[in-house]
Amino acid sequence: MSSFPYLSTAIGLPLAGVVAIAAVPKERARLARPIALITSLVTLGVTIAAAIAFKTGGPRFQLSEDYSWIPAFHIDYSLAVDGVALVLVLMTAVLVPVVILAAWHDTDAPHGVSMEQGAPAGTQRSPRTYFGLLLGLETMMIGVFAANDIFLFYVLFEALLIPGYFLIGSFGGAHRSYAAVKFLLYNLLGGLLMLAAVIGLYVITTRTIGGTFNFQTMSKAVADGSLTMPGSTEKWLFLGFFVAFAVKAPLWPFHTWLPDAASEATPGTAVLLVGVLDKIGTFGMLRFCLELFPNASHYFTPLVLVLAVISTIYGALLAIGQSDIKRLIAYTSISHFGLITLGVFALTPRGQVGATLYMVNHGLSTGALFLLAGFMISRRGSTSVGAYGGVQKVAPLLAGTFLVTGLSSLALPGLSSFVSEFLVLVGTFEKYPAAAIIGTTSIVLAALYILWLYQRTMTGPVAKSVEGFKDLNVRELSVIGPLLALIIALGFVPSLLTNYINPAINQTPAMVRITHQQPAGQSVVQNSVAQANGSGQ
Repeated sequence: MSSFPYLSTAIGLPLAGVVAIAAVPKERARLARPIALITSLVTLGVTIAAAIAFKTGGPRFQLSEDYSWIPAFHIDYSLAVDGVALVLVLMTAVLVPVVILAAWHDTDAPHGVSMEQGAPAGTQRSPRTYFGLLLGLETMMIGVFAANDIFLFYVLFEALLIPGYFLIGSFGGAHRSYAAVKFLLYNLLGGLLMLAAVIGLYVITTRTIGGTFNFQTMSKAVADGSLTMPGSTEKWLFLGFFVAFAVKAPLWPFHTWLPDAASEATPGTAVLLVGVLDKIGTFGMLRFCLELFPNASHYFTPLVLVLAVISTIYGALLAIGQSDIKRLIAYTSISHFGLITLGVFALTPRGQVGATLYMVNHGLSTGALFLLAGFMISRRGSTSVGAYGGVQKVAPLLAGTFLVTGLSSLALPGLSSFVSEFLVLVGTFEKYPAAAIIGTTSIVLAALYILWLYQRTMTGPVAKSVEGFKDLNVRELSVIGPLLALIIALGFVPSLLTNYINPAINQTPAMVRITHQQPAGQSVVQNSVAQANGSGQ
């Protein structure tokens, strides 16, 4: 039990910000912006303090909080994080204030007209609603990563669809209603399957270990053999969880909601959808699928690897063929999520450390790409790649930062994504060389779609519509600066995160079984990180 409730504070602060914003009079609605920004920055400070309080050499789960919620069904308000969950909470806390600052003028367009369409300024969009929804989404995202009770996890897993739906449907582009409904229906269907699996799992625990929703209790019981279930039952329960997470990730063929949602949402909302919300899917695979259903996980691993490889190549190929900037970035994310899933189900320490690191690095690099694309679109009023040209000559800072974030997305050595992609591919190659080799082709495809996008938009003759472009202003530089700093810092010093991730991965029952004959399992991962850094210098 933590002496200070870091996790509850990090969850409660954005919720308090929502209440404060709701209390703002309509005639002073613009106060919602500074309230949201200050609240998110304080939340970031609390999560940093939590990371400092977390002992990397201590127990796997720390900062625990446990309070009875619904005793009749053994449901608790139970929070705890290991290194994996902690770095994802940190990523969330970093991205939200960045998004709020980037979205400062998103509500200046009339309702139903996106700023990227060049709409005149108006007051028909409510800043109170918009920034309140952003803070509400932050509360639920942090809560999902910190939840130690599976029922609590499920409630938050489903509840975050509400702010997501309204952020897309009320503040998006011309086809926002279609994109929002598609986002909601896909995720609700996955959530219903997960609900059935959660209920089934609880029924099984009542017959074996007295009934519980506590994840740590279940995980330990599975590891020591006290929680057992018939093979067919375990497979069905695994599928209930996995499909819900595959939709959320999203993994091919459950991916089709993402391009529509990301392209219709505001750039800030797209960052949270792709940078954070989708990570809940891959986090769930790593946390719940592998630990609660180890036999079923091994049984379905070949199928999952095939889906991951297809997702990796398919997403990259479709990204190459896109003429819409936001849809292009969305398809690149589908490719990246395929690699992350590959690392999770490689079932090796290297692969899973790389997958976790990839979740964070993808959130930073793709988040920065979406925000920079949003800055471009707000100036030009078009999402079409062909509407740009020669931007680097009139806005060199915008072009330069776009290039750096693009190179990070294609995993250039020295930038953050390289180490995580290296670990995923090496970890996969240890057990599934064919999947790793095919997955490696995505690196070439990534170079094609990123460099093609940069060439078409930033180089060549200056398009007439681009001649009046202004370079990044102070606010925009304040948005991109921290993300670029983290991208570069984690490229050279990935141990800032792997020091948290390594112990968590190597203390999971699955990894203990894999590495019990290799006591240096953690140092193996650290050596791989060092090799990756060396090859990138």
